[in-house]
Amino acid sequence: MKYHIFIGSTLDDLKNERKELPRIIFELGHIPVMADCLDRSEKNAAPLLQRTIEECDYFIALTAHKYCPAGEKISPLELEYNIAVRKGIPVIALIIDEKARWKAAKKEKEAALTKKLEGFKQKLRCGAYTTWLNTADLCAKTQSLLIQEMNLHAQTGWVKADQAVTPSIANELSRLSGENEILRRQVRIEDGEIVTKLREQMKHAIKVLALNKITLSFYYAAGENWENTRQFRYIRLFKLLVPELALGKSTAEISRFLGTVLNPDLEKAVRKDYPTPSNTIKKIMADFSLLKLVKCTNDEEGNADDEMWDVTEYGKELYAAYRMRQLEKAFIKKA
Repeated sequence: MKYHIFIGSTLDDLKNERKELPRIIFELGHIPVMADCLDRSEKNAAPLLQRTIEECDYFIALTAHKYCPAGEKISPLELEYNIAVRKGIPVIALIIDEKARWKAAKKEKEAALTKKLEGFKQKLRCGAYTTWLNTADLCAKTQSLLIQEMNLHAQTGWVKADQAVTPSIANELSRLSGENEILRRQVRIEDGEIVTKLREQMKHAIKVLALNKITLSFYYAAGENWENTRQFRYIRLFKLLVPELALGKSTAEISRFLGTVLNPDLEKAVRKDYPTPSNTIKKIMADFSLLKLVKCTNDEEGNADDEMWDVTEYGKELYAAYRMRQLEKAFIKKA
């Protein structure tokens, strides 16, 4: 199943960040859609844009400190967002963090436009959203939020024409579905016990991840030794790594990713090769493997210097359960 994912944002202030989102969507196996090439002055531009958005499965709204292009008073992004909301398309909002460093030239200067921007951001916060500090943070959180939304709100998507279901196949599937329902009723006596046991196992695994910490140091491009030693909870590392491991990552790539995302000193760039200690990264992955959350995929090749790691199906289920618990906390606080 493939999804069409529309990417909406202001253009001039988010050129670099906007380039990264199609790459993430491609890596997840889906299709990015943008209106960059659409001439909005054409007569058919508005209905063409509306049809394009309505045919998408998800809508990404990327925003920073600009509301609309220079000389305009209405945000094209908000117009696109309204189309997606009317059609019931799940919206994924990526809002810049107020603490993020940002050039003054790329911020609204008119008080009226700033007020409109804040009002729009408030609407975005009503759905699935996250804040981001820099491009690396944006990429990691976009991938995580996309996977979460696809798990929670699966859409129709599309398949190739030669893979579409014919009427005869549809009838057969309907018959088999009926038989399957009968069999389910016959064997569901033990289902409740299995589900209960699995839930308890997941609760225990989450508790283990939440209680255990590990120490990470950072090696900078201009440095001569390890610096900025910090402790991180396993649950935080697991939450960051699951989206990355969806397509597999080597030990070196995991070290580079964690070094970039967790770098406590954003004024200094980490070095390219193993900015975090390789032995510590291997220990983290070995612990995750012990909990059956990840697996090493090149054991048979015997390449111990740069192992490849994938998240297991159980790891994905645990991640989904953890994220659901985090989302449910919002309801508890409101109550």
